[in-house]
Amino acid sequence: MTKHAFVLINVDIGTEKEILSELKKIPYIKEAWMVYGVYDMVVKIEADSLEQVKEAISSNIRKLEGVRNTLTLIPIEGFTS
Repeated sequence: MTKHAFVLINVDIGTEKEILSELKKIPYIKEAWMVYGVYDMVVKIEADSLEQVKEAISSNIRKLEGVRNTLTLIPIEGFTS
């Protein structure tokens, strides 16, 4: 069963486009957006296991230069249309 996660990201001012470009290269990231609000970016991860989700976040997203912090949301129930 596919595991999903949404990652909210804060970045240094002026690094948004560069980080968005780097996010495209990370395995398991299926979608990424720059947004207005408390966070600067939202990323959708789809992977085969929570270990792969962890890898995408801890070993990739958080290590990008300019990423200040992240908040990860793991959905437990829902639907898509």
